[in-house]
Amino acid sequence: MEEPDQQRRVPDSQYGTYVWPCAVVLAQYLWASRGSLPGKRVLEVGAGVSLPGVLAAKCGAEVTLSDSEELPRCLQSCRRSCLLNGLSHVPVLGLTWGRVSPELLSLPPVDIILGSDIFFDPKDFEDILTTVYFLLEKNPHAQFWTTYQVRSADWSIEALLYKWKLRSIPIPLHSFGADKEHLASSSLPGRHTIEMMIISLAQADST
Repeated sequence: MEEPDQQRRVPDSQYGTYVWPCAVVLAQYLWASRGSLPGKRVLEVGAGVSLPGVLAAKCGAEVTLSDSEELPRCLQSCRRSCLLNGLSHVPVLGLTWGRVSPELLSLPPVDIILGSDIFFDPKDFEDILTTVYFLLEKNPHAQFWTTYQVRSADWSIEALLYKWKLRSIPIPLHSFGADKEHLASSSLPGRHTIEMMIISLAQADST
C-alpha cells in the first residue's frame, strides 16, 4: 500500500485504479455485516477497483457498481474486478456526482449505498452529497455506508449534512475489528485517521 505522501502524487485519473485503505476498512464492515447482505440492493459510488461492492456481491447482495462517466479508466477497473471475480452479471454505470443523468434517474431501488474514500477533495463534497441526497430521497429507508481518511482538520462535511437534512452515525473501527495495523493482508498507514459513518435522511425512521 502506498504511503500517504505517495498517495498525494497519484494523478487524479488514476485514483480509481488502486485499493486504498478506506476500501479495505469498508470491506471489513461489509464482511462483519455479511449475514444481513443477501438480497439487499447495493449501489457503490466512486467504485474504482470496487473491493466493497465485489465483496457485497459475493455475500449475496444485488450490486450495481458506478464511477464517473468522465473517468473511463475507473469504469474499466470496475468491469475488470467483476470479470476477475466471476461477477460478469453485475451492472457497471457511469454516474457523475452532482449531475442528474438518465442513468441516475433510471436506477432501481437501493437499500445500501457504499462509498470508500470519496470525500477526498473538498471541492467535490457538495456534489457527492447532492447525489447521495437524491438517492436517499428516492429510497427514504436506505443508508449510505462510507469510510474516509481525515486528511485535514479543516475539512468537514457537517455543515453540508445539515444543509441537505442528512444525519450521520459514526461507527467505531474497533466495533468491527478494523482497528488494526494490518487488515486482510493490507498495510493501513495512518489507520487512526480512517473513520466510518452511516448517513441517512434526518427524518427517516431507523431501520
